[in-house]
Amino acid sequence: MDGNGRWARRRGRPASFGHRAGVRAIKRTLEGCEQLGVDVLSVYAFSTENWTRPRAEVRALMRLFHETMQREIDEMHRRGVRIVVSGRRDGLSSRMRDRIEQAVARTANNTNGVLNVCLNYGGRAELVDAVRRVVHDHLAPQQIDESAIAQRLYVPDLPDPDLIIRTAGESRVSNFLLWQSAYAEMLVTETLWPDFDIEDLKAAIAEFNSRTRRFGGRPEVESPAAGAASR
Repeated sequence: MDGNGRWARRRGRPASFGHRAGVRAIKRTLEGCEQLGVDVLSVYAFSTENWTRPRAEVRALMRLFHETMQREIDEMHRRGVRIVVSGRRDGLSSRMRDRIEQAVARTANNTNGVLNVCLNYGGRAELVDAVRRVVHDHLAPQQIDESAIAQRLYVPDLPDPDLIIRTAGESRVSNFLLWQSAYAEMLVTETLWPDFDIEDLKAAIAEFNSRTRRFGGRPEVESPAAGAASR
């Protein structure tokens, strides 16, 4: 969800102003997903690398995350949205961890879509933590396969993403869902995240629906030589 800072600077405001506008964009996008039949929305809220940002910005972001969870949980629960949080809990304040646990527990049985908040998340960190779980579970080498890793990711019951949207013209993967996005379609839009709305979402999904997904394979095509031989 790139572009919050640029959006704010263009208005002569601090980054925190852009981040608050970014929260509103998340709400719009989630509502759009409900309308369009998208079951799971994962948002990259704060990466393991974002701790290197200026302290004032990090503090403002953490305060915003806490306030948003507290303010929006009733509506999310009323709408039947299940909230899950991917990422490392260590490094977060005890207050934030408590808020996360409350939100996850309260919405655990909801079935009208999933909002996956990637908070203190990094794709490499997730793989490291999955491998640590493999070691902890004493798996023999012959027991370690893709399924063994996938079952030890932060939220193993979520499906792999079909589409990853990168806003503000950024075209990097940026350590996001490295395992899960192996065959996800990528779409880059110049729209800054605070300006992203349902029309942008519809356009992204229309573009996705126009693509052919082969997952590394290729449909069999009869070559001229093969055709001549068969005749």
